[in-house]
Amino acid sequence: MQAGTQKIETDRLKLRPFTLLDAGSMYTNWINDPAVQAEYGEPVYGSISSIEGLLQKWISAYRKDDFYRWAVTLKDRETCIGQIAFCHVDCEHHQAELEYCIGQAYQNKGYVTEALTAVIQFTFARTGLHRLQAYHRGRNAVSGRVLQKAQMKYEGTLKESFYYCDTGEYDDKLYYGIVKGSVE
Repeated sequence: MQAGTQKIETDRLKLRPFTLLDAGSMYTNWINDPAVQAEYGEPVYGSISSIEGLLQKWISAYRKDDFYRWAVTLKDRETCIGQIAFCHVDCEHHQAELEYCIGQAYQNKGYVTEALTAVIQFTFARTGLHRLQAYHRGRNAVSGRVLQKAQMKYEGTLKESFYYCDTGEYDDKLYYGIVKGSVE
């Protein structure tokens, strides 16, 4: 059973499907920021029209019940401060891999942990998925703390398995996972 992207509310956040109206706040808050996008491993989008093109792809994909991508917005306003998504869903094995990013102005405030925890709870309550996993690169230890705070457990390191094309350097991938029934 797949549920697709559904609205989720937490104490401070609304997680919801993206709309074309998000392009401006995405540009302002994170998707045009080289530092955020470098840590997220995605390209910088330098124009509203390029962001709208990306949004069109995502919005079209919402028709599939195994597509999960949430705009992270503050509950008291509709500005998009980041995103959380399943970058890979394996329906055959009932698992998915998570990814997330948030604008610099909103980092170190617990928003990503709050969003991730809510997505984990939603996943195990409303979908047939049994396992979620995510990794962070070795140089991004902050992301590892987010995964730990969301009750994901460290499972292992793939040594020098990530390559930075811009610098020619290698980095480790540190994997975390959580299975249904292990959420406290």
